[in-house]
Amino acid sequence: MNSDEKLVSDALSGSVSAFTEIVERYSERLLRFLLTRCRTRADAEDALQDTFANAYRYLNTFNPKWRFSTWIYRIAIRNAVRSAPQGVMVEVSSDLEDQAADPLRDCIRASDRENLWLTARDLLSADAYSAMWLRYAEDLPVREVAGALDRSTSWTKVTLMRARNVLEQEMSRTIPKEREHYG
Repeated sequence: MNSDEKLVSDALSGSVSAFTEIVERYSERLLRFLLTRCRTRADAEDALQDTFANAYRYLNTFNPKWRFSTWIYRIAIRNAVRSAPQGVMVEVSSDLEDQAADPLRDCIRASDRENLWLTARDLLSADAYSAMWLRYAEDLPVREVAGALDRSTSWTKVTLMRARNVLEQEMSRTIPKEREHYG
């Protein structure tokens, strides 16, 4: 498997298959992210298409000293902002999640995950939610999250810590109530 940097280099040399591989590598991840930032799935798909069109158009501006994923997420964020008012997001489609061996356990996990992300979306600012999503759903390092959001690493660490605290406080309030109701 080629590195992102090698694919970029090949695409800059005119290789259509290299850029196609970039699109295939990032489409699903970027769409999941854009679904959290756009009003509708159609808006997210439009933003995804615009992201790849802009990435292709400006590929020569990519600086290989940075990670490609940071660069393309930054483009996606800009396209999402254009397609929806800040803070307006939709649920992540379950058809993008991996299938595993135990459907019931996977359904419960997916439901818990979805509820956590829905709670996060309601409680956090759009930037804090994006930082959380990029860090924990997309598993990007803090430095890349900071780069994608055009923020400092310190801002990103503090925002992630505060967002986790907000979610922890909210979950500690709602879980005892649910246990009393069902217990």
